[in-house]
Amino acid sequence: MSKVAPTRSALLKLTDELKFAQLGQELLDQKRSILVVELLTLVDQAVEYQSRVDAALAKARSSMQNTVMEMGRLRVANLFGSVTINSSISLQERKVMGVHLPQVETSFVAKGPYFSPEGTTLSVETTLDAYKEALQLMGRMAELKVSIMRLAKEVKKSIRKVNALEKIVIPDLKENLAYTEGRIEEAEREGFMLLKQVKQRMERQSAGVDK
Repeated sequence: MSKVAPTRSALLKLTDELKFAQLGQELLDQKRSILVVELLTLVDQAVEYQSRVDAALAKARSSMQNTVMEMGRLRVANLFGSVTINSSISLQERKVMGVHLPQVETSFVAKGPYFSPEGTTLSVETTLDAYKEALQLMGRMAELKVSIMRLAKEVKKSIRKVNALEKIVIPDLKENLAYTEGRIEEAEREGFMLLKQVKQRMERQSAGVDK
């Protein structure tokens, strides 16, 4: 129960606090809804990209196995040891309701030719391309996973805040508001009765003097 004196100014203050808390609950609830929609969208994308990553890695492994079968393990090891491809990962950010989400872009800069085409097969280039594709997809997958974790954390925080406002703060403010209103009404009734008694006494005294 509020320890604030039951005055009109205290009543106005409690009324403003209640309106502010209710507005905060509404805004937080809207934020939570937007974050949940974004989270579910990214989860769907992550499921799709996980399948694409798995398929790309399987394709790369299969291509590597074919290359080894065609050229031999030692020859393949020597060839790929001479490959010079610089990878670059660019990190940027975007915001969703104040939550910072990463944007990952993977690029490659090749410094070929890496080896003489003589004695090699087409599967060598196919294998290189397959692993590049897999790495690019894995970069996007990492972006999605980090974004999902951050959004899920923010959704939990929003839910806790909404629940605190809905189940604790707002009910307490309403209770304090009702208590303060009751005390003010009671004080006003007491004041009115006191004034009435004073008036009656003064009237009786006045009537006695007139006699």
